Amino acid sequence: MEMWDIYDANKQLTGRTMKKNDWCLKDDEYHLTVLGVVKRKSDGKFLITKRVMTKAWAPGWWEVSGGAAQAGEKSFEAACREVQEETGLDVSKCEKAYQFSYHRENPGEGDNYFVDIYKFEIDFEESDVKPQEAETDGFMLATVEEIKAFAEQGIFLHYDSIKKVFE
Repeated sequence: MEMWDIYDANKQLTGRTMKKNDWCLKDDEYHLTVLGVVKRKSDGKFLITKRVMTKAWAPGWWEVSGGAAQAGEKSFEAACREVQEETGLDVSKCEKAYQFSYHRENPGEGDNYFVDIYKFEIDFEESDVKPQEAETDGFMLATVEEIKAFAEQGIFLHYDSIKKVFE
């Protein structure tokens, strides 16, 4: 069973954990999620994936790789793991990947979270990308303009919160 660490409002570990998706957090408690934006060095395009239609939330929407940090896992490690699981790319050797963080509070819902954003700039071929079939319904290498167009259509997750990472 996957467990997540619980953080306080200052993003400090509390020493307690919660079960994955067990929305039991108090209003001043958080879990940690990460997003890994992958930019191909050779042409400046971004690797985005399309969510499978069986997802309960935002099926068919475009996104960057991401997910929850597991208990005991550091933020950078979680971002690298999520990118590798969802795309097959190893970004663990990228330097200076951390960009910024934001947080969401959902009072009374038990689902408050911090989001750490990483940008990994690497060279890879499309044949290197191995999308996780249970999570994704394909991928594309998108320009900033294409990502903005998806956002304007309302089919790109987290765009308003992370748009500066595409600059």
